[in-house]
Amino acid sequence: MGQGKSKGKDKSSSKSSSKGSSSSSNTKATEAPVQSEPTQNGKQPTTKEEKKDAKNIDWDAPVLFSKNDATVGKDDFELLKVIGKGSFGKVMQVRKKDDGQIYAMKVLRKEAIIARKQVDHTRAEKAILQKIRHPFIVKLNFAFQTEDKLYMVLDFVNGGELFFHLKNEGKFSEERIRLYAAEISLALNHLHSMDIVYRDLKPENILIDSDGHICITDFGLSKEITPEEGATHTFCGTPEYLAPEVLKGQGHGCPVDWWSLGTLIYEMFTGLPPFYSQNINIMYQKILNGELRFPDFMSPDACDLLEGFLTRDPAKRLGSDFNQVKNHPFFKGIDWDKLERKEIVPSFKPKVSGKMDTDQIDPMFTSEQAVDSLVEASALSGDVKFDGFTYVGESALGN
Repeated sequence: MGQGKSKGKDKSSSKSSSKGSSSSSNTKATEAPVQSEPTQNGKQPTTKEEKKDAKNIDWDAPVLFSKNDATVGKDDFELLKVIGKGSFGKVMQVRKKDDGQIYAMKVLRKEAIIARKQVDHTRAEKAILQKIRHPFIVKLNFAFQTEDKLYMVLDFVNGGELFFHLKNEGKFSEERIRLYAAEISLALNHLHSMDIVYRDLKPENILIDSDGHICITDFGLSKEITPEEGATHTFCGTPEYLAPEVLKGQGHGCPVDWWSLGTLIYEMFTGLPPFYSQNINIMYQKILNGELRFPDFMSPDACDLLEGFLTRDPAKRLGSDFNQVKNHPFFKGIDWDKLERKEIVPSFKPKVSGKMDTDQIDPMFTSEQAVDSLVEASALSGDVKFDGFTYVGESALGN
């Protein structure tokens, strides 16, 4: 697996087993490995919403979002295959019965969301996806709920996770990395222009579409930060990709995404993140203080780009001025307008035979029967609600 072959295998193995992340699903109902909000006494507080009694959380309104004005529910979809699983539920490939369109349906159990105090994050994920329209970000088409579950229906992207391909190939060519990095940069800049920080950029959350373009998914840790707030202090993300300011608990904002992009680019070049260690405490120390080293095969322009993204001072980190990213020598030759219109042909195109093909998805998921399992009646009180989850799609929003 390129540089550090045996270590790379260990890393991939631990990722697959601990997170269930080998699936090429459009969105995975996975729990972030790190998530807390430290205080001076070391306790983990909850937000005001999380402190509310579950009975007072408004989960109501059977249809939460529809891209047309029609009422939509789970009976409008045929379940085809399981394409991902996580601690809150599962993701299934589905077919809409009236028009035959194929989607990815993310099914979340309310009981698990409440028990793990993820109500706010789930609300935020739906709200953020609802307002985003970008060529390199997964699209939310419908959202609805039943008494015990939440459903988000997204585009089905079937070219596999970036993690899936990187694990199989070990590392990518610089040409391929340049395209992926540029597309991710455009998506991050779009989010940041809307005061949204993504906070969980990693290979498992990046999908490849059938043409070879990237698609960012899983917005469970994303957050809108108003100019008045300036920063957030939640300690969350995936250990390998955490920025130094997150580890220090000094407050963070959009620059954390550029740090994570730098980490991801390094991993695409070498097969491992720059400060990786199987010992998480050692890895955190490396992120805070370790020397950034580059293998001989990396070009000077690539090294310079990574030095910019992996600058520990967020105020000096590359990314705050997106023009500096676009004009960096590493991206020389990229026509950014053509790229955003998907008019640049990727050098790698995944082998998929059609819109229903799931060959790029881990068979450990696709071999499972696609069933929307029942939740015991005692699991939730009768009037548990989820305020504002109903969502109506583009036509209803006037787009």
